[in-house]
Amino acid sequence: MGIETRKMQHVDIALRQKIETTRKGGFEDIEFVHYSLPEINFSDVDLSASFLKRKFAAPLMIVSMTGGFAEAEKINKQLALAAEKENIPLGLGSQRVMLEKPGMKRTFMVRDVAPKVFLAGNIGAVQLQNYSKKQIESLVSSIEANALCIHLNPMQEAVQLEGDKNWKGALLQIGKVCDYLDVPVIAKETGAGINGEVAKQLEDAGVSAIDVSGVGGTSWSAIELYRKDAKAGAAFWNWGNTTAKCLMECSECVDVQLIASGGVRSGLDVAKSIRLGATMAGAGLPFIKAQNSGGVAGIRKEIQLWKEELQIAMFLTRSKTLADLRKAKLQDGCCGEDECCRWKSECCKGRDCGDADCKDGKCWKGGKSGNDCKC
Repeated sequence: MGIETRKMQHVDIALRQKIETTRKGGFEDIEFVHYSLPEINFSDVDLSASFLKRKFAAPLMIVSMTGGFAEAEKINKQLALAAEKENIPLGLGSQRVMLEKPGMKRTFMVRDVAPKVFLAGNIGAVQLQNYSKKQIESLVSSIEANALCIHLNPMQEAVQLEGDKNWKGALLQIGKVCDYLDVPVIAKETGAGINGEVAKQLEDAGVSAIDVSGVGGTSWSAIELYRKDAKAGAAFWNWGNTTAKCLMECSECVDVQLIASGGVRSGLDVAKSIRLGATMAGAGLPFIKAQNSGGVAGIRKEIQLWKEELQIAMFLTRSKTLADLRKAKLQDGCCGEDECCRWKSECCKGRDCGDADCKDGKCWKGGKSGNDCKC
């Protein structure tokens, strides 16, 4: 079976089958403190966000999804047009097919309809070893991309019957691409989540941003189970780190900008993502479904709904700007500053690390928990 057919099947299954994880992204456990007196004008709430030195209408991104088969040309053009009209970034699906089947390049070409959209190309980390740096650069230049996403999908590759399973040296290859390209590199998971340790390795390798893409949204093991009866996919349907957990870890470990995806399904989830440390929040499945049912108008309607929901969340938390939202108070005694947040309450996991500030498996150092635990 060729790569073109596989890409087509991925989209078809995503639209027809229930392929989301049953585990949520962790956002259901995050609740803002509600203010009955917002003391701000709703119209003064500013959603604008800065990402990779460019300003956008909202901290929202359509993340990498598709390309490489005939019908993908229409999908990507409509996504690009909607993204440009709404002034948010767009990520394309893996461009590996362009290197193997040059005729499929047209399915990634969107500049004719969206000359100003912020566009992120895409290639898999495990495939970098198979191509030269010039070939990788050609993926960016040929579609006039503003950035390149390098996706990390070891779980999908391990489950996929024809998957690439040799990941030795992948980090080194990512670093080489970062050094070679003139555009920013975004490292992104595909639904299993990037933890703090890996995030730090990626930052040291030179990436400019990280999409944590945790558990909570599309399960690629589920898609492979449906696509080719990859039976191991059933066991790993819900595998990985939740998006909320990833954000909490990565925001403490790295300084590069973070994207939250994986279970982001509303503007309220976007707000929670920003509060947990993300610069942007993204989704794929909701927008490809909107495209399938309503074209450009359907995509824009979905984006506008998410913007409205984000604005309402900011209004009700006394947040005029995203900077305010990052400090918004959370329920359950979590203010994100001096009080203990439940997302940081467990560090030692019941072990005795010998730290005088460690009590009952929890660290209470300087009024905060988790940050300085020796174990």
